[in-house]
Amino acid sequence: MIENLPRRRSVAKGRRRQRVFTWVRLRRLVQVLSLLLFLYLLLATKRGGVTYLPHDLFFRLDPLAALTPMIAGRQWVAPLALGLSIPILALLLGRFWCGWLCPLGTLIDWTRLRRRPRRDERDLPPAWRGLKHAVLLTILLAALLGNLTLLFLDPVTLVFRSATVAVLPPLAALVGRIDEALYRIGPLQGTAEQLDSIARRGLPLDQPVVWQAAIALAAMILSVFALNAVRTRFWCRYVCPLGAGLGLVSKIAWLRQSVDATACSSCALCAGACPTGAISERRGFVADPAECTLCMNCLQACHRGAISFHGHLTPAPWESYDPSRRAALGAIGALAVGAGLIAVAPRVLSDATGPIRPPGAGGDDFLDRCIRCGECMKVCPTRGLQPSLSFSDIGGFLTPALVPRTGYCDFSCNACGYACPTGALPPLSLDKKQRAVLGTAHIDQSRCRPWSQNVDCMVCQEMCPLTDKAILLEGGGKGVGKRAKRPRVVTDRCIGCGTCEYHCPVQGKAAIRVRRLGRGNGV
Repeated sequence: MIENLPRRRSVAKGRRRQRVFTWVRLRRLVQVLSLLLFLYLLLATKRGGVTYLPHDLFFRLDPLAALTPMIAGRQWVAPLALGLSIPILALLLGRFWCGWLCPLGTLIDWTRLRRRPRRDERDLPPAWRGLKHAVLLTILLAALLGNLTLLFLDPVTLVFRSATVAVLPPLAALVGRIDEALYRIGPLQGTAEQLDSIARRGLPLDQPVVWQAAIALAAMILSVFALNAVRTRFWCRYVCPLGAGLGLVSKIAWLRQSVDATACSSCALCAGACPTGAISERRGFVADPAECTLCMNCLQACHRGAISFHGHLTPAPWESYDPSRRAALGAIGALAVGAGLIAVAPRVLSDATGPIRPPGAGGDDFLDRCIRCGECMKVCPTRGLQPSLSFSDIGGFLTPALVPRTGYCDFSCNACGYACPTGALPPLSLDKKQRAVLGTAHIDQSRCRPWSQNVDCMVCQEMCPLTDKAILLEGGGKGVGKRAKRPRVVTDRCIGCGTCEYHCPVQGKAAIRVRRLGRGNGV
């Protein structure tokens, strides 16, 4: 019996390690499948696209993106109710969303510059971890006041919007160049046609894509990945508001990490393997459940079998970086400053210079429910919907705005309302959408060729999609000294679709431009 004891211990240790590797592999598999599903829905979200699953599934599962529009809009949004299931599951499993399902968390894991944290890597001061709680509190307080500006920091909206604006267009341009190069080679023309057919299913190849906020959003997402060089999973540790909320719920989660003090040798391998710095020697190498993402790295790193995950019925202790009165006062102060800027900005610039909203967007109701996800921009066939960066629209930062010089509102399209996950843009029938007034076109006579140069030009009148044209040509004559026909906008008919501005042949700023109508777009 005594002679077989080392062998039995070796067998037991082997079985334990096999179970550990099974859980680690399972997590990685779930991460891959979750990210592939996110990418599939991202690429399939387009006008006329079929996803077989809700195209906005990840936004429905996102508790922050689900809860804040309901708080700001003071109404229940049924499709978003699914997001409330994640905090409920967090009561059982802790921050599993961050380590298993979050697409941004998975990308951060795969793009870190070091495979593992350094064993001697020290955490930043506790106040840094409190930053994400301050961001979360500010978002919730702002939602109570009907403002969702800071929701652009939500991880799901951040990665979807960044992919739509800063990743897919350059990728489409690259694929287009490769396709053209292959097509010039006779034997490879068939391959080029297949590549084009596959790419058109998810990439915007039909027309050049211009995103005014591409550089800003590319810099934002790249900075998230670059901060891995400072600390592994820097975003998840110190900034992510969704992680902060799920972390607070995880304080009383049932499944948590535990350490057998009698088996632990204090080697600190588990602390070095933890990507979020949740394990501290001060706590006896027990992970703070509010910071633990259930990655299982500590389980894999421990060679003595001292670490396990099992049920707990008592809450975890409160840490110095958890929300405090100081954090609440800081969030209230930041909110007051932000509210002052939002209130002042519209007075600096006239209302007419503000953004042109998509069809059906109605003033404050739109801002109360828009989560800056980019779904409507993704399905816009002309790429006329752009993330707003206007100073006069601070309260609507990164919300969709029509930029007619980039793309017009297609008269035959009503996809944006059906793509919106929160109802900020209502799903209008095509007939109702075609009667939605976005603004009114105005002619700059100093730039218009018929007015300033007495040259015939009727592009704006020809391109107007209305049956009863909103642009008429008046005047004209024959013989020497004739006067060119001059366009005039019939304001009672104009819906502000921007088709005329987009097609205006004048270089630079168009001679005919659309201005918004007051606060929002009527139907």
